[in-house]
Amino acid sequence: MDTVRLNITLPKNLAEQLEQYARDRGKSSFIAKSIEERCKMIERQRLTQLLSEGYQKTKAEGVSITQEFESSDLEGWNEY
Repeated sequence: MDTVRLNITLPKNLAEQLEQYARDRGKSSFIAKSIEERCKMIERQRLTQLLSEGYQKTKAEGVSITQEFESSDLEGWNEY
């Protein structure tokens, strides 16, 4: 895997937490995994938003189709 060296600045409390939690795995690995997980979360949120917007835009069309075929859906069913 290609790597890039970065120089970053963190708030002191985050640097202390990094020291505490990344001891065994190494700081670079811990930071890389954290960034990867955060990016995946952001992408999931973006896709969820797009799906929601798509469903909202097609909602009226779905209701219209359902209403159009409502009478034929019930054809042949016995009354109880």
